[in-house]
Amino acid sequence: MTQRSSLRITLISIIISLVIIGLVFIYSSSSFYATQLYGDGAFFVKKQLVGILLSALIVYALAMLPLDIIRRAAPLLFVTSLIITYATLIPGIGCTINGSRRWLLIGGFSLQPSEILKASFILYLASYLERKQVTPVKSHKILAPILFLMGICCFALLKQPDFGQAVTLSFTALALFFVAGGNIQYLLMLAGLGIAGGIALIVAKPYRFRRVLIFINPWKDPQGAGFQIIQSLIAIGSGKWWGTGIAQSKQKFFYLPMQHTDFIFSVIAEETGFCGIAFLICLFIALLFTGTKLARAMTTTFGTMTCLGFTFLVIFQTIINIFVSSGLAPTKGIGLPFISYGGSSLIGLALLLGVVINASLEEHAHE
Repeated sequence: MTQRSSLRITLISIIISLVIIGLVFIYSSSSFYATQLYGDGAFFVKKQLVGILLSALIVYALAMLPLDIIRRAAPLLFVTSLIITYATLIPGIGCTINGSRRWLLIGGFSLQPSEILKASFILYLASYLERKQVTPVKSHKILAPILFLMGICCFALLKQPDFGQAVTLSFTALALFFVAGGNIQYLLMLAGLGIAGGIALIVAKPYRFRRVLIFINPWKDPQGAGFQIIQSLIAIGSGKWWGTGIAQSKQKFFYLPMQHTDFIFSVIAEETGFCGIAFLICLFIALLFTGTKLARAMTTTFGTMTCLGFTFLVIFQTIINIFVSSGLAPTKGIGLPFISYGGSSLIGLALLLGVVINASLEEHAHE
């Protein structure tokens, strides 16, 4: 077995482990809520299983396609997903949930196009960086189109509004540009502009500014805007070393909002304690190291960039989710990859994982 095969199997094993953990805690965190709302404690688990099955089919299909077809189709997929993301902003087409117009309703299921947009943008960026062969000298010529496309994507995401997805997409794109050979000076300059722009965006919208104020001191409004963070911290603190036991969380009983999506990490911390979340974090660290090693073992730039894009996306989202749950960042509406309930997130990650597996297969060893 080659190193690439071994790393591929390890990566898939880590992801399967995360998905199984996700199913356990989606049921644990949502069963009471689902029973009260739908009369079926397994309602959300069943819907997640549909998402897992569909995602597995996508991974298999993409792994079997000729890699060159995927490479050529990347621009079309990106444009299509961008159009669909903008379609959510049209009244009567986009579905508003919790004050944000991020979803499309399709046959009883809700689709969040921004998850597909992130994946398709990474695929397009991987093909673009492969064609251009980035060097520090010509970084500015290559970076300009990337920034333009980032701007188009982020405009749609901010209009929904979905500040967290815009941040994740931007971080991932710029990280890929840097590892592809981009000039570090441009990234430092963009970091400064990004911080300034982020502050401007926060100040421009009262709800964002309020989130920051509540993040600094959630006890200023414990029954209002600070409620989520306070209940999340109570859940994490209640877990102590070994947790209260699987399905023994108290915070999930309508104390902790979005307990099976954005704040599922808090339920895991409450039920499994410090040892449980340490194990979970170790799985994500293992994914980071395996993903980066597999990227280095790829034989095509497209494969390398896609693998790194997949890895960076998962890790950035994980960091943001854990930071929000722990009160270290304002609320963002970002789920925990492979763990939180949500079929759209699984499908977006499946698009990238299928291409990663495809690019790592032995038949591409001499491309």
